[in-house]
Amino acid sequence: MDKATGIIPARWGSTRFQGKPLYLIAGKPLLRHVWERCQRAKKLGGAEIALTSPGHQSGTDRSAEVARKAKQFTFIINIQGDEPLVDPRLIDKLVENLERNSRIDILTVAHPFDDPAEASSPHQVKVVVDLEGRALYFSRAAIPFPRDLSRIKYLRHQGIYGFRREMLLQFVKWKPTPLERAESLEQLRPLENGVSVHVLVTKHGSSGVDTPEDAVALEQKLARARRSALS
Repeated sequence: MDKATGIIPARWGSTRFQGKPLYLIAGKPLLRHVWERCQRAKKLGGAEIALTSPGHQSGTDRSAEVARKAKQFTFIINIQGDEPLVDPRLIDKLVENLERNSRIDILTVAHPFDDPAEASSPHQVKVVVDLEGRALYFSRAAIPFPRDLSRIKYLRHQGIYGFRREMLLQFVKWKPTPLERAESLEQLRPLENGVSVHVLVTKHGSSGVDTPEDAVALEQKLARARRSALS
């Protein structure tokens, strides 16, 4: 029996990109790209695009609504609906880490920025981790402060989470926290409640689509890849 299922939360009314889930990229809606990637993950017992109550404040709240009914699964993988290039192997790694380590209740992913200058953008979420791979803080600001630029490696947080189902249901019982509201980052909620968020740091990652400009850049990237494949 599969232990994990994937949930892809999405909302139409994004403040930065209205109608983002159905925006066509290379002839397919953005959500379709995410779903197809999830279908290729070997550790998931399917992936569901969540149509949920409009009153939810975050993707995690939307995922929890679905998870309440998914009692047969131990692990819930929350893949944000704006991650069209998410690597299926990365999804499998999240499940494998949750299976191996019973101390991990929440797991997410980060990777170094390809261009460190992008760390200054508030649309790109940064994370700093401790020596055991646990998140110390997530921020829209460039953290840590670059006193010595030659020694700084900014980590970009990628929009994918692995939860033990019970922890996901606990997560949404907590009220939004002060730092979460200040940064508009739901991943700060467990940290402010004393729960560790483990971070799987990879060498490379994929960029999300936060703005219309991101969508155009992605379409151009896919077009270049198609031309290279044909040449």
